[in-house]
Amino acid sequence: MTSYARNTRLAAYQSVSVHGGVANADPHAMVQMLMDAAAERMSIARGCIERGERKRQASLLHSCVMIVGELRGSLNTTEGGPLAQNLSDLYEYMIRQLMLANAKSDASILLEVFRLLEEVRSAWIAIGPEVRKTARVPAPAPVNAAASPA
Repeated sequence: MTSYARNTRLAAYQSVSVHGGVANADPHAMVQMLMDAAAERMSIARGCIERGERKRQASLLHSCVMIVGELRGSLNTTEGGPLAQNLSDLYEYMIRQLMLANAKSDASILLEVFRLLEEVRSAWIAIGPEVRKTARVPAPAPVNAAASPA
């Protein structure tokens, strides 16, 4: 089997796995999947910054901006009150910092955003059991933890 065939099959498997996970995910799990995806892309982008891979870095960080924008857009600031508004402001800050990290190719700015997202992600994971109990939603299959950019 050629390398291309292996990579194609792996990509197909990953696509089916991701789409299947999304189709079966409750809203809480979907937000976690978005956070995981952003964290993973930030980790990869940090390596791109270190290696000078500007084009891939830009693509990954653009994807992060879109994901964080989606997280921000999913907030219900009317019902969520000050907590949701503060989170919206934090997501907006993260977006600005991601764009700055890309423009300056600055891994330290990217690391700051990664750490902020990890704090939010950790809190989100911690409330999962309570959210599922309240919503009577079964716990999802374990999701791969995001890779650390270190």
